[in-house]
Amino acid sequence: MEWVEASGKSLGEARESAADLLGVAEDDADFVVLSEPKAGLFGRLRGEARVQARVRPMTPPPKRGRRQRPERKRSGSDGASSSSGEGSARRNGSRDDGRQGAQSRPNGGQARNRNGSRRGKSEATNGKSVKQPSGRGPEDKDKESIVEESLTIGQQGEAAKDFMAGLIREFGLEAEIDVRELDEETVEVAAAGDNLGLLVGPRGATLSAVQDLTRTFVQRQSESRTDRILVDVGGYREKRSAALRRFTEGIVAEVKESGSERALEPMSAADRKVVHDAVNEVEGVQTRSEGDDPARYVVIEPVS
Repeated sequence: MEWVEASGKSLGEARESAADLLGVAEDDADFVVLSEPKAGLFGRLRGEARVQARVRPMTPPPKRGRRQRPERKRSGSDGASSSSGEGSARRNGSRDDGRQGAQSRPNGGQARNRNGSRRGKSEATNGKSVKQPSGRGPEDKDKESIVEESLTIGQQGEAAKDFMAGLIREFGLEAEIDVRELDEETVEVAAAGDNLGLLVGPRGATLSAVQDLTRTFVQRQSESRTDRILVDVGGYREKRSAALRRFTEGIVAEVKESGSERALEPMSAADRKVVHDAVNEVEGVQTRSEGDDPARYVVIEPVS
């Protein structure tokens, strides 16, 4: 994943700007601090903060483990078994009458405890030691569960597709759903059909909610972190991106002509990324982001 560089008056501002350039939330990015402002006279800060950032890659899926078998306790040379089995025999007051190969005292008998059970060190059958109960029940075995592998990016796409298909059916609509892997860590699920505007909403607000629901559904299917999952309906994102680029180009021309900065309306992280990318292709202007989500916005300013 490509690294981007951003700066700001503070480290927090630089991190926010870098996240905007990536089009993701700060929690979904990795940062490397290049420099921090230094304290000057009267507590004023000199310099600026600079960071590098990239979209945080998915953690590698854990390997499938094996159940660990309970360790067997070795019996002694005289055939002695574990003390837990001996204690169990004393507690249950069991008798070992009729068992073959039981050790005996020189007088032919075995000493008994107060509760009547035999006090032999071990029990054996046909010369082989008998394994005593370990006290492990089904609940203990369940705790040794096998770690499930995380879903591959293709499986995540299929899970998202199934969720979208069910959601569209619930609305009584029909659509064709395609899954496309944009890169190694990003998958897009796109629905195409008639009368799907209900799933887009004003300025894509409903579509953003549908995307969050889809991501949540896929995350519940995977034990580990999931990749980036994008959802599009009726080609809205592509159309929105093209319209934003045309709008940005017009604002850039105004800023270069007037020499004054221009603040845009609050936008989502994805829309801010489109604006940043469009401005970065033009010389003589630059962008910065201000405010906090959901009221965070982009400022286009001339380069002095």
